[in-house]
Amino acid sequence: MSAAPMLEVKGLSVYAGGKTLVRDVDLRVAAGECLVVMGESGSGKSLLAHAIMGDLAPGLSARGEISVAGQRIDALTPDARRAFWGKRIALLPQEPWLSLDPLMCVESQIAETHALVAGRDWADAKACAAKDLGRLGLTASARQLPFRLSGGMAQRVAIAATMAAEAGLLIADEPTKGLDADACAGVAASLRAQMEQGRAVVVVTHDIGLARALGGRIAVMRNADMVETGETRDVLSAPRHDYTKMFVAADPTKWPRPDAHAGGAPVLRGESLSAVRGVKTLFEAIDVTLARGEIACVQGPSGGGKTTLGAVLLGLLPPLRGVVRRADGVEAWRYQKLYQDPVAAFAPYSSLRVALDDVVRRHGGTWPAVEAILTRLSVPLDLLDRPPSQVSGGELQRVAIARALIVDPVFLFADEPTSRLDPPIQRATMELLRELAVERGLAMLLVTHDPDLAAAMSARPPLRIG
Repeated sequence: MSAAPMLEVKGLSVYAGGKTLVRDVDLRVAAGECLVVMGESGSGKSLLAHAIMGDLAPGLSARGEISVAGQRIDALTPDARRAFWGKRIALLPQEPWLSLDPLMCVESQIAETHALVAGRDWADAKACAAKDLGRLGLTASARQLPFRLSGGMAQRVAIAATMAAEAGLLIADEPTKGLDADACAGVAASLRAQMEQGRAVVVVTHDIGLARALGGRIAVMRNADMVETGETRDVLSAPRHDYTKMFVAADPTKWPRPDAHAGGAPVLRGESLSAVRGVKTLFEAIDVTLARGEIACVQGPSGGGKTTLGAVLLGLLPPLRGVVRRADGVEAWRYQKLYQDPVAAFAPYSSLRVALDDVVRRHGGTWPAVEAILTRLSVPLDLLDRPPSQVSGGELQRVAIARALIVDPVFLFADEPTSRLDPPIQRATMELLRELAVERGLAMLLVTHDPDLAAAMSARPPLRIG
């Protein structure tokens, strides 16, 4: 490795009061190289990225040395450190909705970065933005506001805006979550192109496929510590640490396959459903029926209408044509949804405890039962007194699952419910949902881009949308 790395970190730790969230991390990344940081949800991966960037959430603090292109930045004032953002160091955050301006069309947001950060004139910046959107397959969405995009489409826009800065150091936090296989391959190719142009790339991910595609070096984190480092191909093919072995072995291809559902009374039936977005037909003449205890899957490209189908089945949107029938005598609130972006489903300034307690008080249940669900989901109970911004995306996703289960739903539309979870936690979470389907007669329609996960969760062929 080069003696003058683009990024050098020595003894970096992150604290929340007296609790250590990242412990004594050392790492080096040279220009043209990639470091993949992989590990369990809540291990400190994203906190490491934000500590390097210098934008930790209020209540968190960092200690250690951070140098970018040979210049110490950890000791700079906040204003001086912000001067590095975009021009010298760029961060793609885990939640694209938090990085996009809700009142600006997506083409303008990408063009603005080309102009104001990379220094292009506006005509060239607009041309570059149009080229970026075309490469991402989003030309038709250029004039759309972010809320009109699917989660996967918003993710691709955020990636394009981040890369437009042309910073020497690019940090990407879970850049492929919620993306279909083709889009994931496109993201990997874009990141490799950044390296070929001489930029250093740090990728935080639990996506083993992305790690393999990027190569370079890998660092595995667990419980605030880096437990294993090495060349990516060596660590993934012959892991040394027990946790890394478990992580690599938890791939959905190795899960047992389910038996066919025995059938029963349907809890939900959609007949000849059609929906449009603007002038685009998302789906047409779709039929779907789910009985108690049955799990089915929906697959298709980002922006193809999978989330819209869920909204129609739940009565949140009317179908253009067709009808939705639900079981008689079942309260509407027992038809629940797990949102693709859990951060958008929680009040930002209330604690997670308040969010869960509100559901308990409104719909009944007991707090010990809630804690039992959280324990089964491996959510530390001390996280509940934090706001959503102070927990990892994977932890927030599991709290969202627990909140939906409090009301004892009969139907759950689960929109990429494990997109932020590492493989071991993903397997434990999906096994819990499968158990609850049997125990409670819970019907579930699972949206996933992963064909292996779909095959592991349902014996039914997946419903294709888009």
